[in-house]
Amino acid sequence: MAETKPTATVAAARASTSVQPIKKGNSISWIAPVTCVLIGYIFWRFFLGNPANFEKTLEDGWFWPKYDGAKGDLYRMYLGGIIVPILIGALLTVLTFVIERFMTISKATGTGNIAEFIRKVQYHLANKNIDAAIVECDRQKGSVGNVMKAGLRKYKEMITIPELDTDQKVLAIQKEVEEATALELPMLEKNLVFLSTIASVATLMGLLGTVLGMIRSFAALGAAGGGEAAQRLSQGISEALYNTALGIGTSAIAIIMYNIFTTRIDGITYGIDESGFTLTQSFASLYK
Repeated sequence: MAETKPTATVAAARASTSVQPIKKGNSISWIAPVTCVLIGYIFWRFFLGNPANFEKTLEDGWFWPKYDGAKGDLYRMYLGGIIVPILIGALLTVLTFVIERFMTISKATGTGNIAEFIRKVQYHLANKNIDAAIVECDRQKGSVGNVMKAGLRKYKEMITIPELDTDQKVLAIQKEVEEATALELPMLEKNLVFLSTIASVATLMGLLGTVLGMIRSFAALGAAGGGEAAQRLSQGISEALYNTALGIGTSAIAIIMYNIFTTRIDGITYGIDESGFTLTQSFASLYK
């Protein structure tokens, strides 16, 4: 009579996992943009728009007073209009998420070189010293180490289960690695959407502010005459272009940092893939 393997044991080996989801809120995703736009407005209204920075008040008002004759190039940015505080807020939002992503991805990268870490784990596995490999994961302290550690625990568990064949054990290890990877990758990619979105929108917002400024300039041109008209037109164009400069600058920073972060994430992802391949190939070759 042919020997049958206990199906309960097989199912338990495949279903059980040591990987536990880490529940973290993402309140910064809505707090940061709102706060940054508010700070941008305060900076624009009360610092750039301080009456002492201008020679003449054209229209008084709490939300958006109108001035003329800025006493410096920085204060002339106020005359760019209501789009300016939004662009300042977008720039602050980019800087906020750059700092947040830099801290998160630096932590996920861990300590030391990823390729060197994987070579050390391969060496310990070749000598069947799984505990030493787990210690190396604790030293790495990154996403690759976390995934490798989860796989090593399952690796060690599979050695003690004689009821399963090698293919079933390898599949169990592979499943553990995939579950650990599924928990690590979202944390790495979280909030990058803000950088990619602002990279596209900031330039358009800058152009919108420039168009609105040009409309005001040509309206003033039509109301004035002679040399005063040319002076008002050139001044209005100069003020409107502050929007374009601020929008393009914000977009450039967002694009550069987005590409830097995605490159670093790709390196971590490659390390995770290599670690999973290392575990399954090692087990298949050593525990046939």
